[in-house]
Amino acid sequence: MSNSTTDTLDQTAAPENLAEDLDRLGGRLADVKAHIGEIIYGQDEVIEQSLIALLSGGHALLVGVPGLGKTLLVQTLATVLGLDDKRIQFTPDLMPADIVGSEVLEEGDGGARSFRFIKGPVFCQMLMADEINRASPRTQSALLQAMQEHTISVAGEIHKLPKPFHVVATQNPIEQEGTYPLPEAQLDRFLIQINVTYPDHKSEKMVLAKTTGAENQVARKVLSAKELLAAQKLVRHVPVGDAVVEAILKLVRAGRPEETDLPDVAANVSWGPGPRASQAFMLCARARAVMQGRLAPSVDDVIAIAEPVLRHRMALNFAARADGVNISDIIRKLCAVVA
Repeated sequence: MSNSTTDTLDQTAAPENLAEDLDRLGGRLADVKAHIGEIIYGQDEVIEQSLIALLSGGHALLVGVPGLGKTLLVQTLATVLGLDDKRIQFTPDLMPADIVGSEVLEEGDGGARSFRFIKGPVFCQMLMADEINRASPRTQSALLQAMQEHTISVAGEIHKLPKPFHVVATQNPIEQEGTYPLPEAQLDRFLIQINVTYPDHKSEKMVLAKTTGAENQVARKVLSAKELLAAQKLVRHVPVGDAVVEAILKLVRAGRPEETDLPDVAANVSWGPGPRASQAFMLCARARAVMQGRLAPSVDDVIAIAEPVLRHRMALNFAARADGVNISDIIRKLCAVVA
C-alpha cells in the first residue's frame, strides 16, 4: 500500500516530531487492542472499528442480535480507555428527561423557590445507549444535539458535556419485534455502523473455555481520557494525499443516485451519503493508518472502512428491498470504482 504524503491537504501547525509521536501512539493503541482482545474473543474487526471511531472523536453504532457481547465491548472500551461511563437501557417508556436531565423546583430556608438542574446520565465521557432502537423516536432524538454539538439545552440554558464525549449505542436488528427505526438525522451522526456477527467455531470454543471457569479476565485501564484526547488531536494532523481525497470524493459521489454513473446505484438506492460521509472517511482512514503503524492513509484504508461508513448512510428503495438487494453488495460495487 502506498504511504505517499506528497500533494497533501494543508496540515496546519503539525507537531514537530509528528512521525515519532504517531509511531509511539501506534504502539499504545496496539496494547489497547490486544488487551480488549483478551476479553472480547473472535471479534478483532469489531474491536478495531470501535477504536477507529473513538480515535476519530466520533460515535459508533453496534448492530447485532442479543448475546454477541456488544454491551461487554462498550464497558471494556470505557475501562481500558479510562473514560467515565454511564449506561442507559432504552425502553419504550424512556423519556428525553431521563437522558439529558431535568429541572426541579426547590424551596430554600427563607421560603424562596428556585429551579435546580439535575444532570442526566448524558453528562459523562462515554454514554452507552443500550438497545437504542427500543425507545420511541422522540426519545432517540434527545441525543441529537449532544452527539453533534457536545452540549444540551434545557429550559433555554445550554450545558456543556465533558470531553471527550462519545455515544456508543447498541441496536438489535430491525426485524426483531418491539424496535423502532432510528431517524435518518441521528443515524448520520454516528461516525460508523459496526455489524457484530456470530463468532467462528474456534472463537466460540474459546468463549466457552474462558467465560465458564472459576475466574474471568477483568479489564484494566491502559490509556487515560487525557491521553485519548491528545491522540484524537494528533490523528487530525496525519497527512492525507490528494489521491486518497479524490478516491473518497469519487466513492461518496458515486453512491448518490442523482449523480452516479453506476446503474445498480441509480436503480436501487433511494438516498445516498452526504458530505458527513466524506468527513467520516477522512477521519477513519487516518485513524486506521495510525493503528496499523503507518504515517499516512492509502486508498486501501478507504476501501476497508467503506462499509462501516456507508451502510447507515444509504437506503435501498422499495423495489430493491423486494428483490432482495443487499446494501453491502452496492457498497462493494462502489469500492470497485476506486480500487
